[in-house]
Amino acid sequence: MTAEAGYLLDNAAPEAASRFDALAVLLDDVTTGHLEGLGVGPGWRCLDVGAGGGSVAEWLRDRIRPGGSLVATDIDTRYLERLAAPDVVILRHDIIADPLPEAAFDLVHARCVLVHLADRVAAIQAMVRALRPGGWLLIEEFASGLARGATLESGPDGDVAERIRHGIERLIERRGDETSMGRALPARLRSTGLEDVGAAGFVVVDGGEAMARLERANVVQVAADLESAGVATASEITEHLARVETGAITPVLPPLVSCWGRRPAGGGDVDGLLTY
Repeated sequence: MTAEAGYLLDNAAPEAASRFDALAVLLDDVTTGHLEGLGVGPGWRCLDVGAGGGSVAEWLRDRIRPGGSLVATDIDTRYLERLAAPDVVILRHDIIADPLPEAAFDLVHARCVLVHLADRVAAIQAMVRALRPGGWLLIEEFASGLARGATLESGPDGDVAERIRHGIERLIERRGDETSMGRALPARLRSTGLEDVGAAGFVVVDGGEAMARLERANVVQVAADLESAGVATASEITEHLARVETGAITPVLPPLVSCWGRRPAGGGDVDGLLTY
């Protein structure tokens, strides 16, 4: 199948702000916990790739002061401009097409970025090369294949929710992207030559209003695509969103895999053997 062009969940869509806010509520404590574990602190030079709504970049900005610096990138920086400061650079940047400074950062972080990229190998290698010797890479991605179940409920309502969830995944994959990226991260980071590679998983079982907002934002943004692909009718989508709104069904977030690794202090082979 020929990959379709474009980013399915475009930041320019009106639903993007709600999605970013919901993801911050659901995931930021997990992300910042890992960043704390890696030792991020004053004086660190950090790069946040695909920083999106800017909540993690904002945490990093505050954490690295005084004496640190932060570069926050995205292909659409409209939600990041508020963070601009003498020690914060906001950069419109495509991790595949645009260069990064090499051996420049103590930390490189990316969350839910690789899933939307066809050339994930090039992206990972670019981020690894941007690390200074001894610097840390933290990549976080959903792993849809690690768990099944779009909602806590079964029955006809749950079946529609499953169809919509898997339909969105197929729409993403038709663009050459990969919704199960998270489970491959440890092997991929080891293949670059990084050391001290580790990983942890996190599952939101009942995310309350934040999860409901995320489900609404995602489904509304791609509703026309779901209809065109024959995944669900307009009435089924409307009824699904109504059930989410009233709490009749409880959407479940796919597991998030957080994976980290350190560039060898001597520099190491940062291209590694990453070929898959």
